[in-house]
Amino acid sequence: MQDRHVALWTAAAAQAAEAALVFVASVLSAVDTAAGKSYQLGSGIALTVIGFGTALALGFVAVGLARARLWSRTPALLSQLFTLIVGIYLLQSHRVDWGTLAVVVAVIGFAALLLPQSQHMLRREPRTPPDATPEPVSKPPAARKTAPRGKPAPRG
Repeated sequence: MQDRHVALWTAAAAQAAEAALVFVASVLSAVDTAAGKSYQLGSGIALTVIGFGTALALGFVAVGLARARLWSRTPALLSQLFTLIVGIYLLQSHRVDWGTLAVVVAVIGFAALLLPQSQHMLRREPRTPPDATPEPVSKPPAARKTAPRGKPAPRG
């Protein structure tokens, strides 16, 4: 039981680390926008607001993972995939500091979410109907005795 919690807490920690990274990037975006370094003021403000909203959403998913909520599995896996893609893009853009951090966090998050212990805790069990008693199978009607064509059927 303890192993399950460790795997899920690791996934939640990776998700929370992603939320923190997005929050830091949003703060840097806000500082650059305020300093006039943004290409356009409106786009700088929009990127900052979107970043803070994303950080909040990622934090919400991290809390869901920590509480083993079933709904948190899919958003967590998708955010790990997105973080991995962004991390690779950052590495290709020679931003080794941010790219390495993003790739490492994404790989740890994926590994923790794909461990059997995490999958067991975040899996939906098949539901049985409230009345699970099987209904009796009705027997087919007795086979009729039929005579070959042209002869009357025997009575009796």
